[in-house]
Amino acid sequence: MHEILEQLDSALAVVLSGLDARQTQLTPRLNPEKWSIQQIVEHLLLSYRSTAAVLQTRVDKGSATRASPSLQQRAGQLVVITLGRFPRGRLAPAEVAPPMRPTSLRDGAELTRRIKDDLVAMDTAAQSAEALFGSRRSASHLVLGPLSVQQWRKFHLVHGRHHVQQVRRIRQDYQV
Repeated sequence: MHEILEQLDSALAVVLSGLDARQTQLTPRLNPEKWSIQQIVEHLLLSYRSTAAVLQTRVDKGSATRASPSLQQRAGQLVVITLGRFPRGRLAPAEVAPPMRPTSLRDGAELTRRIKDDLVAMDTAAQSAEALFGSRRSASHLVLGPLSVQQWRKFHLVHGRHHVQQVRRIRQDYQV
């Protein structure tokens, strides 16, 4: 797996370590309507699967996106990818929003395994796209527009770190 994705995998594994299935259902103490730890992870998993699918689609077509980023998308890319800042309070696109109620409760170890599996699958698609398209913009992100494979990796690292901080705050709220 690419080193950027390994960093992400490691950070998520640390923050999920030792949580039982009941603890992964905890939400922020002051905002219980916000996502639980498990929902945060399910959101990340959906984002990895979405990225893998969009990259694989471009690989299957044998051509990178021809789209150019808008001024707003360029600004978003600067903030998120270049500066490493993820905006707070933004609603997730519906395609990557977790279900309101999990179908089954999962502990931290199971969530960590799922993260690893999906990161490996996403990395496989990313490597294929990078082999075909090099450093060109390969596929479009729902909000940030067309990104290169390296930009996709950096996006996921910044996005993942944002959610790692959320999980840390929930753990601190309950001292778990």
